[in-house]
Amino acid sequence: MRVLIAGASGLIGQELVAQLRAVGDEPLALVRRAPKNEGEISWNPANGDLDPDVIAGIDAVVNLSGASIGKLPWSTSYQTELVNSRLNATRTLVSAINRATTMPSVFISGSASGYYGDAGDAVLDESAKVGSGFLAELCASWESEAEKLDPSVRLVKIRTAVVFSRRDGALSRVLPLVKLGAGGPLGSGKQWWPWISSIDEARAIVHLLHTDSARGAFNLCAPENATCGQLIRALAHALHRPFWLPAPAFALRALLGKAADEMLLSSQRMSSSKLEASGFRFTHASVTAVAQWVTGKK
Repeated sequence: MRVLIAGASGLIGQELVAQLRAVGDEPLALVRRAPKNEGEISWNPANGDLDPDVIAGIDAVVNLSGASIGKLPWSTSYQTELVNSRLNATRTLVSAINRATTMPSVFISGSASGYYGDAGDAVLDESAKVGSGFLAELCASWESEAEKLDPSVRLVKIRTAVVFSRRDGALSRVLPLVKLGAGGPLGSGKQWWPWISSIDEARAIVHLLHTDSARGAFNLCAPENATCGQLIRALAHALHRPFWLPAPAFALRALLGKAADEMLLSSQRMSSSKLEASGFRFTHASVTAVAQWVTGKK
């Protein structure tokens, strides 16, 4: 497949490019500058600029574009950027696909676990209702833009969990503290943190690209549920470091504002059943396995 990717330079995008090449597909990157080679195509999502003619000959489009939610704290202007970077990119891609003389067979568009808001202990499959809060509203709007796609194109919306990686991502701020022996629960530590390794995230996208029956929303999360405390404890155990120093919720809110409640203290107990039922099998299915991988122990 020839796969056009928005957000190819990001954490997930880079892994996806490698995974696509590994299975014999041809990834093409959308860039906000003049192309440097045949593997790049220029666009300007802020202005809605993407020539629909470039879609001809493209088999699939993957939308991973958007400013990082990990840039903390969130100022009012940065919250606007978080919204605009996702909605403008999705509108631009959907518009170009809908106007193309030859459409791709599938469009995979990003979303996130934040769709469900703070859901406590409820088990969340893809039929669960959208939650409340900034991230929930953002994800709902993001998915709504994707749903304007021509119905002849297969649409997959990926609700991505917290992505664990060896080099960046969700653990980039937590892991150094654990290595110093200062790791501990954030808030109560009892909130559910849905998680997935960067390898499995990219593998799941490749799987969904090639699975013709896959449609609609998919939770991209590992099958083993874990709380924030359990995940950080597993990292500490893998590194032979203590797990003891909690970060109180009030301190996190004072430091990070709205982002503390939305990202660190909210609870989403997501189910991966739909993804598994489609035939996907995980490389890192357990907390122990991902902790050992992230810390380089396996």
